Amino acid sequence: MSISISKDVLTQELQDETVLLDLDSENYFGLDSVGTRIWQLLNEGQDEVAIVNTLLDEYEVEREVLEKDISGLLSRLNEAGLIKIA
Repeated sequence: MSISISKDVLTQELQDETVLLDLDSENYFGLDSVGTRIWQLLNEGQDEVAIVNTLLDEYEVEREVLEKDISGLLSRLNEAGLIKIA
């Protein structure tokens, strides 16, 4: 599965958080520090499996919990039109 960031999204990092603005809908979407890290990895072109593996190295968390959380975030970002999952 490949994930691409919509070209109509503006981002602004503020300390450990990121604010995303969808230019089409003019809706804002806020990310906490972990969400910000996931967004950074998406910007690097990583897919969901690579993101899970990277975050397993960076955080103390069980794989199943992390996979569920990442999948949920990616679904919400996709529904908001901020990313495209193919």
